[in-house]
Amino acid sequence: MEVPLVTHEVGQYSVYPDLTEIPKYTGTLMPLNFMAVKEDLEKKGLIDKAPQYLQASGKLAAILYKEEIERALKTPGISGFQLLDLHDFPGQGTALVGLLNAFWESKGILTGEEFREFCAPVVPLLRFPKAVYTNNETFEAQIELCNYGKDELKNSTLSWEITADGRSLGKGKTPAAALAFGHNGGLGKISFPLQQVTNASKLEVCLSLDGTEYRNRWNVWVYPSSVDTKWGDVKYTRSYDEAMALLKKGEKVLFNPDWRTLQGIEGKFVPVFWSPVHFPNQAGTMGVLCNPTHPALSEFPTEYYSDYQWWDAMSHSGAIEVARIDKNLQPIVRVIDDWFTNRPLALLFEAKVGKGKLLVSGIDFWQDMDKRTEARQLLYSLKKYMCGNRFNPSSEVDAKDLSILSSAKNQK
Repeated sequence: MEVPLVTHEVGQYSVYPDLTEIPKYTGTLMPLNFMAVKEDLEKKGLIDKAPQYLQASGKLAAILYKEEIERALKTPGISGFQLLDLHDFPGQGTALVGLLNAFWESKGILTGEEFREFCAPVVPLLRFPKAVYTNNETFEAQIELCNYGKDELKNSTLSWEITADGRSLGKGKTPAAALAFGHNGGLGKISFPLQQVTNASKLEVCLSLDGTEYRNRWNVWVYPSSVDTKWGDVKYTRSYDEAMALLKKGEKVLFNPDWRTLQGIEGKFVPVFWSPVHFPNQAGTMGVLCNPTHPALSEFPTEYYSDYQWWDAMSHSGAIEVARIDKNLQPIVRVIDDWFTNRPLALLFEAKVGKGKLLVSGIDFWQDMDKRTEARQLLYSLKKYMCGNRFNPSSEVDAKDLSILSSAKNQK
């Protein structure tokens, strides 16, 4: 390129409205959009979820903005990138794309220090092929750095460390004789065998420039290369009729219908682009919300929000509108709907049905499981939970109320 190339309006990942902003409008403007969202949540009995929706969708947006910005920084020849804004854009259908609110205040999603790890004059970078591994693999990454600081850097050292729950698993150093302005690639390599990680774990890889404040971090997940495939006393079915028959006998049932046959919302990892009002024909979800300490997820390490270990599940799933079954159902894994429709959606939910116990999954657990490491691990975690004595759903549902799932009755 003979002229500067700047990427335009990178990301535009929306965050759920912060309803605590409503009292801040004391001038000539009224936040009728936020007031309408609040009224809708109150009517649907979901108002208590609003702060959690904000934080979980915000964390996902921050993860994706980090990825967008780093991809720009890792591209030789790009002169810069431009966000739609750092704060919300109230015009054009409520574009809540900011990591700050419309008053330039923090939403509590991440701190300025955390943002500057991946958006600063100098940014340490890693290039690695994927975020999820099995423990018979080796984590390999190329070390890079983008320098838009005041000076070219001479005789520097980059240090890396891999930790799990704050415990160091490995570390190393890479000398860098000269770090020129712009993108610096091929600075070194991390090669870290993962055999020592025997349990499903989230690892953090940190790369820092010695003697400076510049550092950056990434999460990767490591799962055992083989897991127990036995079902124990749990019955698996994709057939609605078979599930109902098994529940009538008092069985434990994992019902996994083909999500494409259900009346639900197609799964999507990335959240709403710009605005569900301005762009209504998009998959309008905003990531997952879950309790990471729920025993069903004990072998699938997660935070309360989506990170890259949820990519596979969200890309092979449909969210089930649980209020059509029972408005009191509390999903194990909830999908955050957009603020325009606010449907209570679930990827995973459980209930007692007569003498039986039921867990329903909107995640595909039957196709290409040998190639889908995350799905295999999540299924193992669910089976382990259902086989144990902690599988005791608190909600009770009448079998007839599950009829919205009956479109899957012909699945085998």
